[in-house]
Amino acid sequence: MNAPKVVVESLYKVFGNNPKQALDMLAAGATKDEIFARTGQVVGVQNVSFGVQEGEIFVLMGLSGSGKSTLIRLINRLVEPTSGKVIVDGRDIAAVKRSALTSLRRTDMSMVFQSFALMPQRTVLSNAAFGLEVAGVAKKEREKRALAVLEQVGLAAFAQKLPSELSGGMQQRVGLARALTVNPSLMIMDEAFSALDPLKRKEMQNVLLQLQKDQRRTIMFVSHDLEEALRIGNRIAIMEGGRLVQLGTPQEIISNPADDYVRAFFEGVDTSRYLTAADLMQTDAVPLVRHADTAAVTASLNGSADYAFVLDAERKIRGFVTREALHAATPAVAPRIAQVESISRAASLEHVVSRVVASARALPVVDDDGCYCGSVDRAAVLKVLTRSRGAHV
Repeated sequence: MNAPKVVVESLYKVFGNNPKQALDMLAAGATKDEIFARTGQVVGVQNVSFGVQEGEIFVLMGLSGSGKSTLIRLINRLVEPTSGKVIVDGRDIAAVKRSALTSLRRTDMSMVFQSFALMPQRTVLSNAAFGLEVAGVAKKEREKRALAVLEQVGLAAFAQKLPSELSGGMQQRVGLARALTVNPSLMIMDEAFSALDPLKRKEMQNVLLQLQKDQRRTIMFVSHDLEEALRIGNRIAIMEGGRLVQLGTPQEIISNPADDYVRAFFEGVDTSRYLTAADLMQTDAVPLVRHADTAAVTASLNGSADYAFVLDAERKIRGFVTREALHAATPAVAPRIAQVESISRAASLEHVVSRVVASARALPVVDDDGCYCGSVDRAAVLKVLTRSRGAHV
């Protein structure tokens, strides 16, 4: 795997006039609340470490006051860290000079806020091109690049309109276009869609996911909304009281919430909708045999199994063979291999259910290369649905 795009190491932020005192108290075992009560110092971020991979959407989640917005501002140094490191593309952001930091923010690290912060007297095109204008790009070139991005977010037809002539969702698209026009490799989005109504919010999530599919930027996205995090995040980091309490894929967090705080986010959310075939599959439910190995087929079907999946030397599915086919075979004629539909590991629950319901047998699950990973059947789907939805019915 490539080196992470962003590395955060042992990061602390204390707000107050004596941060060293607060750090010493933390080291001695004092809590954030005790430090505030005794010294008035506020511990915003406490000993946070993680890495963000190139091209992923990394979601930071937490309730109000959990430290997620402070953490995101430490990453682009809108807030100065008390101690620890923030490394972006191998450079420690905490150590670079102000001039280099300003340049980095203009060219390679865009930020999108909850408030659209558009300039009301400028057209949509002029707003979208603003970052390039600040960077000194000539008008013709910056407008050409801005128009191309407005096309991507579906606003090219509104290029000459003023922000006041657009809906809230369209204004947020302009904000997104302005961030994208400078072509950053890292985008930081702080509650970017939370001011929108649910329909517009979902629409913007779709725009973001489509752009990500085409461009594979690294995106750090702050949200307090679990459904949003599950929908767009490759991985989710959950914060509480300035600490990172859990980090994992949506499936890992759904399957193994770290504590009651994390579990509370799932109240009223049907998490089963975010499960994939990889979460549902079993690895040893169906016997496996090598292609054309009659002896192995016979041995595998000596027990209670009625069929076995047939794999080739590269572990790719060739089909399945049944007990009946084995009995009908002769020394001169190998057992008949029947065709079987495969399901991708990444297939959604909805897709898995539709295929499994239509099949009397388990279906094989394969990875991106078509290699066998496991199988999924009706019983496995029912078991997971019952477990996932039990808390929401």
